[in-house]
Amino acid sequence: MDPDSSLSETTRAALNHSQLIDLTTTGRRTGQQRRIEIFLHNDDGQLFITGMPRADRTRDWIYNIEADPHVVVHLKQSVVVDVPATARVVTDPDERRPFIEAAARRWRRTDVPNMLRHSPLIVLTIDNPADPAPGL
Repeated sequence: MDPDSSLSETTRAALNHSQLIDLTTTGRRTGQQRRIEIFLHNDDGQLFITGMPRADRTRDWIYNIEADPHVVVHLKQSVVVDVPATARVVTDPDERRPFIEAAARRWRRTDVPNMLRHSPLIVLTIDNPADPAPGL
């Protein structure tokens, strides 16, 4: 079954637009829910999240997703709804390139090589609402 088929038309439409969201991950050490505000990208139907390049450290939300990929995308603009998803950290340079280039275009950035090396990147798959993620 297509996971999107259980989502309302309004929610599907909202997910088709890049926007500011909240993302909840599960803390890798504490097991506590951690919520951050971040930008959700949609490029040709593929949802992903990246961030500004930082060479000095890996973001906590990346470590949390590596430990537990179940997340919640909190839409809060055209529609307010929580959408369970599974996140996958993308580290392969060839797989990263189209996502990073799409984000760079959207943000009007010209430092794609720096972003490729140092920006966090996750790809999201919307979960089937009939199978909620554990603990969410």
